[in-house]
Amino acid sequence: MSFADLKKKSGSFEKLQTELEKVNNPVTSFADDRFWKPELDKSGNGYAIVRFLPQPGGEDLPWCKIWSHAFNGPGGWYIENSLTTLQKKDPVSEYNTELWNSGVEANKEIARKQKRILKYYSNILVVNDPKHPEYEGKVFLFRYGKKIFDKLSEVMTPAFDDEIPMNPFDFWKGANFKLKIRKVDGYWNYDKSEFEAASELYDGEDTKLEELYGNLHGLKQFLEADNFKSYDDLKTKLNRVLTGSSVVGTVETFSSPKPKQAETEIKVEEEDKDETLSYFAKLADED
Repeated sequence: MSFADLKKKSGSFEKLQTELEKVNNPVTSFADDRFWKPELDKSGNGYAIVRFLPQPGGEDLPWCKIWSHAFNGPGGWYIENSLTTLQKKDPVSEYNTELWNSGVEANKEIARKQKRILKYYSNILVVNDPKHPEYEGKVFLFRYGKKIFDKLSEVMTPAFDDEIPMNPFDFWKGANFKLKIRKVDGYWNYDKSEFEAASELYDGEDTKLEELYGNLHGLKQFLEADNFKSYDDLKTKLNRVLTGSSVVGTVETFSSPKPKQAETEIKVEEEDKDETLSYFAKLADED
């Protein structure tokens, strides 16, 4: 811009005002557009129909599972994938086991709040999404917890003799899944979700099914090493979250009381909890 233009535009700063608005009111999405997530209506209910899809080419299972930890402490949030996913030692699991084995109820309560969370990843076809019809007919990744996985397990290995086992991930002999969500005590409840009768997807038309198969997302990628921090890095972060200090230490350096050894050791009860975690909590503790 020449000096003459600068002088001519003196007093006019609409562009600066527009940019300032962007700075003060950022519209930032941290969502991965490969993933589909149901949306609730104003009454707190959600409904959609999806079809679970088979494993991608070169992979053995139509799902992968990831263990993680998510809790808050004096030093901020700890939201990390657990190395136990890879059958390796993890500092949070070790610490939780020590807390639990102390036999002290206060320590057990801390371990409960820091327990592992289990999530599954699968490919789905969105059949019907009233909140976002533009997603219908498209393949997405779907992240879900134990409650929905139990629904899958129930149809694969039914409890009663008069029920026929079904592979819900099968193109030809699977079934659409009616995802019904209610808010119960502040958590998403999936109890009313159910499978429809078995049916061929796309009426078994090979051309469409082959195209769909080619659009599946790889699942093994979530188990790659770069999705997990090293044991030492996780331990450093755990120390910082629990104490507010970056000094690396042992359990004895943490703010909670040193666990007292109980006569009988008990394994940590590692249940999963199916809940939505704030993505902003993770951002607040990024290294």
